[in-house]
Amino acid sequence: CEILSSLPLQMSLYFNVYFFPFWWLITVAVLYMKYPALSDYYKFILVTIMILVSLTELIRLYLGYVGNLLEKVPELAGFWLLTLLPQLPIILFLLFNEGLKIHSLERAVHIIFAAFLCFQVVAAFFALRRMVNTLATRFRLTEFHRLEEQRPAPG
Repeated sequence: CEILSSLPLQMSLYFNVYFFPFWWLITVAVLYMKYPALSDYYKFILVTIMILVSLTELIRLYLGYVGNLLEKVPELAGFWLLTLLPQLPIILFLLFNEGLKIHSLERAVHIIFAAFLCFQVVAAFFALRRMVNTLATRFRLTEFHRLEEQRPAPG
């Protein structure tokens, strides 16, 4: 049996687990400092984003670990979708929207987090493609052997 788990993806997930609390603390601290200077709609958007990112990141990292280590395609696909759709656009919004009055420390941690997300999107895509192809091949071989066993003996 060939191991289908992706080592680069797993290493990235491992470091992301330790980086996320650091990112969260810095982002909340900077948000606390600049909160009075923000307009009302940016206040609402940033608080909503922090809640959404916090919940999504916990689910996303769990799905990444389970999907990659246990070679489960649905969990890894969920991880890939959660990385690609809500997380990456939100971090890019936090990184590039100048109306948020971005602090330099905040920009630095957002760049690192965006780099993690971009790498994980690519690594998870290749790991997912490899898992799906291997599992499809195993399924076809199993079906072929099952059909051969059901075939009547010659003569």
